[in-house]
Amino acid sequence: MHEDEILQRGAEVLARLSPPDVAPPWESLAEVAPALGGQVAHAFGTVMSGPELDLRTRELATVAMLAALGGCEPQLTFHVGGALRAGATAPEIIATLTQVGVYAGIPRALNAVAVARAVFADAGVAIAAA
Repeated sequence: MHEDEILQRGAEVLARLSPPDVAPPWESLAEVAPALGGQVAHAFGTVMSGPELDLRTRELATVAMLAALGGCEPQLTFHVGGALRAGATAPEIIATLTQVGVYAGIPRALNAVAVARAVFADAGVAIAAA
């Protein structure tokens, strides 16, 4: 695949996941870290746009990984919102984060649920306790 095509596919995926009027991160990184911006563009244009998993599933997996890593709150905030925009429901996101608690630890899951709660509130998404 040609680099321009990768960038275009990445921009399309990112547009589906992003709030309105958010520029791709590779544009904001162009002046300070263009190689890092290129890596992000490549990730969205190849991995995140691949046919093997739908975008909703990819976003739930991304939410789980960021939560398990910990210390990724800005990225987790983006991807919880992206998961919602990709069709995941708030209960599915919370179930994903509950699974993180089992395998990565309760503190990481609690921190991630706090992030999700703020994203849900900002998006006007209600979640009822199970």
